Amino acid sequence: MKVAVTSESSELSSAVDPRFGRAKYFVLVDTESGEFKSQDNQQNLNAPQGAGIQSGSNVVEMGAEAVITGNVGPNAIRTLQTGGVKVYLCEAGVTVQEAVNRFKAGELKLADQANVEGHWV
Repeated sequence: MKVAVTSESSELSSAVDPRFGRAKYFVLVDTESGEFKSQDNQQNLNAPQGAGIQSGSNVVEMGAEAVITGNVGPNAIRTLQTGGVKVYLCEAGVTVQEAVNRFKAGELKLADQANVEGHWV
């Protein structure tokens, strides 16, 4: 399964970014092979609006089947759900690798709705 994790930088050792739409990076991890690639999210980092929708569209285009993040707004979760991507919440202070390990162990909470308001910075 391909899982996109919001990240502070481009490595598995990076901290999970608590923001979805304005995350610095998305690290796409193949949970079966362990291979990963990173995508910079600079275009949405400082977007005045629409960051959640655009980031959600980008994650769908990356081929992710799930997202791990700290928080997700209403527009972003709607975009992800429409694209068939499940959203899992992970607390701050863990690395991308730890978040993926928790996902694989079934320890992360599935989000069926936004947990923050839109335009959360």
